[in-house]
Amino acid sequence: MAFTDNVRDLSNAGGYQFEFRCERCGNGYRSAYQADLVAKGSSLVQAAGRFFGGKVADLSYAAGSWAADRQTNSSAKDKALDAAVGEVRDAFRQCHGCGDWTCHEVCWNDAVGQCVRCSPQQAEELAQLQAEARRYQLQEQLRTTDLVGGADLRTPVVTRCPSCAAKVDGGKFCGECGERLAQVAACRECGTTNAAGARFCAECGSPQAT
Repeated sequence: MAFTDNVRDLSNAGGYQFEFRCERCGNGYRSAYQADLVAKGSSLVQAAGRFFGGKVADLSYAAGSWAADRQTNSSAKDKALDAAVGEVRDAFRQCHGCGDWTCHEVCWNDAVGQCVRCSPQQAEELAQLQAEARRYQLQEQLRTTDLVGGADLRTPVVTRCPSCAAKVDGGKFCGECGERLAQVAACRECGTTNAAGARFCAECGSPQAT
C-alpha cells in the first residue's frame, strides 16, 4: 500500500480519518472523515450496558474491547485507509530518484518527472542563485564603502564625562557641566597623542585645534 511512512492516523472511536504529508515541504492533506456505522452500533450497546447493568453490562464490555481492536488493527481500518489513499493519490507523486512521496502542487517537476529536490525547477533555481549573488555582491561592495567619513578614529572615545559622570554621545565638551571630554587628543598631522588643550603637537609642531 502507498503512503506507509508519511501518514498520520486521526481516527477515533466513531470513524476513520488520515493525514498524508509531503516528504519535502511537509504540506498535509487530510482524507474525508469516514464514519464507522458498526462502531456506532457498538457505542449504543455500551451505553445500554451502563444503563441496565448485569448481562447487558458484560455485553457492553465485550463490545468495547471489540471496538478498540477494530480501531487499532482490522480489515475495516485497512479498507478505510485504502479509500483514503485513493482520495489523496492525485495530490502526490513518488519520485523515482529518491523514493519520496511529494506533493504535486509545490514539490514536483512535471517536465522531468522527479521531485524538485532531485531535479530543481530551472526558474526557481535561477532566482535563488540570483538572490545569493546579490547578497554576496552587496557584502563585497559594503566592505569597500567608507561608512565613517571624516570621523576621528584615533582619539580615545569617551562615553561618560570625566568630571560629572554624565553619559555623553560624542562631542568635545560635556552637555551637563561643560567639561572638556577628551583628556588627550591625537595630532591631525602625525597622530601623536598630546594633552587636551595643547596648542601645538609635541612631535611635529603642527597647530592643534582647541
